[in-house]
Amino acid sequence: ASVYAQDMSVIPKVIYGEDNRVDVADSNNPLFIKLAMSTAAQIDKSKLTIRGSDAILSFESLENGMGVCPTEKFAAQNSIARCSGFLIAKDLLVTAGHCVRSQQECDKYAWVFDYREGEVNDGKLPSSSVYSCKKIIRQALDPISEADYALVQLERKVKDRKPLKFRKNGSPEVGDELVVIGHPSGLTTKISDGAQVIENGADQYILTNLDTYGGNSGSAVFNATSGAIEGILVRGAKDYVYDWQQGCYVSNVCETVGGAGCEGEEVSRISKVKLGNVTGFIGFIKRLFGLL
Repeated sequence: ASVYAQDMSVIPKVIYGEDNRVDVADSNNPLFIKLAMSTAAQIDKSKLTIRGSDAILSFESLENGMGVCPTEKFAAQNSIARCSGFLIAKDLLVTAGHCVRSQQECDKYAWVFDYREGEVNDGKLPSSSVYSCKKIIRQALDPISEADYALVQLERKVKDRKPLKFRKNGSPEVGDELVVIGHPSGLTTKISDGAQVIENGADQYILTNLDTYGGNSGSAVFNATSGAIEGILVRGAKDYVYDWQQGCYVSNVCETVGGAGCEGEEVSRISKVKLGNVTGFIGFIKRLFGLL
């Protein structure tokens, strides 16, 4: 495992071919920019200070925090996020199961929207973008079935952005184009497209060649055409390797999926999480008691 996996207790990822990660502000795809609004970063509450209408963020560059080379992409950017997540109802967020193993762990972290370049360059963002975990509604982390997901209820409704659409049944096809939006290595929000479904035979997950790292765990993986979520980024190959000449870490680059260190990135099928039943039931109860 990479240094990130060891230090941050998340599963490493990797770059396949050309590095397709871009900041939200640098994306030329309006659909991807819109989808990014409803994704969130999991950040330790000790790295956030609420002062009235502002949330003040700690700063630790990717270079200083992880020992990457100064020439590494995004080396000077803030990298304090731990995992990623995304909104599927007004107060419901989905992430990887290994990102919230217990209620105590869930309570320790905030879910932060708008943690992206252009929004946090002054070291702060609106406190209204910061949410706490109320409770874990459903969680799975099963080494046998390889299910890895969690459904978290936030402590209040998110009113300034829309829940995302997700696949409720069926399956993507091999070759379908994918895009992932999340926080590689804890960085501010990155959009990474140019990937496909590589294998589709496993029951709980699909295999892809997405450019992802530790910190992308819990990221929404979208169908690049429809914008619907296909799954949750949960596992992958080694993300950094040590460059002995430079004395620092660089991204592990694979030309294709296959071979040691280039095994591909696994995405939990969101259709297996049965999120539609949960959101439908909660909505029914709220309507029944006139809470909507």
